[in-house]
Amino acid sequence: MSARKLFRALAFSLLALPAMADAQPAGDFHQHVFSKATISMIGPDAGVTRLDAKDVITLLDSAGIRKAVLLSTAYMYGSPARQVEDEYARVRLENDWTAAQAAQFPERLLAFCGFNPLKDYALVELHRCASIPGLRRGIKLHLGNSDVQLDIPAHVARLREVFAAANAKGMAIVVHLRANIGKRRPYGERQARIFLEQVLPAAPDVVVQVAHLAGSGPGFEDPPARAVLGVLAEAMARGAPQTRNLWFDVASIADRDLSPDAAALMAWRIRQIGVGRVLYGTDSAQGDNLRPADAWAAFRRLPLTEDEFARIAENVPPYWR
Repeated sequence: MSARKLFRALAFSLLALPAMADAQPAGDFHQHVFSKATISMIGPDAGVTRLDAKDVITLLDSAGIRKAVLLSTAYMYGSPARQVEDEYARVRLENDWTAAQAAQFPERLLAFCGFNPLKDYALVELHRCASIPGLRRGIKLHLGNSDVQLDIPAHVARLREVFAAANAKGMAIVVHLRANIGKRRPYGERQARIFLEQVLPAAPDVVVQVAHLAGSGPGFEDPPARAVLGVLAEAMARGAPQTRNLWFDVASIADRDLSPDAAALMAWRIRQIGVGRVLYGTDSAQGDNLRPADAWAAFRRLPLTEDEFARIAENVPPYWR
């Protein structure tokens, strides 16, 4: 190589370094919007305000992020902690409202359908959503809010039904796996193995995205969630067949107060999972949760390499493609 060509190659590589360091995520694959109806239902003490697609787009633009997935909060109407009149009708309305929000920015937003998987209407709503262009890409399940308990065989059987139905319709599944914290439901290695061995095989052909690295956030200081993540990450590392389409998002897990030990553990688990299966996400831009720009900056504090950050930033799940 001539001296001139060597100089040009070196100059190009030096110019490329800042771009890599400053790379922003291709998408925010865990976002929520909140309708007036939902705010009214959960009440003012929840500290949640109305958030719509325009607000999300403003937040994305401030972070240099192009795309986002809006995960419907319709499952909240089915929480056993509250009684809602005309529950299923309101679940439908919330899912349809979320789809209408995403439809305002079709090149940038997708909507996922939400519901409590234990409800009698769960499969009905899944099939309805699958028939609607704005909702057919996937479903959002929140096992904590729905009080799904993986120690109860009937709950596992029902979850398998829902996973199988989503698989048959080609719908991705985003699952908040963390069991109900307020009720201190069991959550640890046993529950992780039940999910891995009994539930995941029911949806072998679609993306299953475990939210919050199997926790809930904000933060990573949740020993039960760490135990679940350990089981799933180790299964990924050894190439367990049921993890073939398993992905994880990091929404609200890397916060500003993350300790060095927690950051090191998170980085290790991400490497076990494989950086190609880790998605950036923010979670709801409400209350103490970090907004997209700040959340990405907090995530960038993990002890990962620039190449690893760049790979995570460019990841786009198959359900978007």
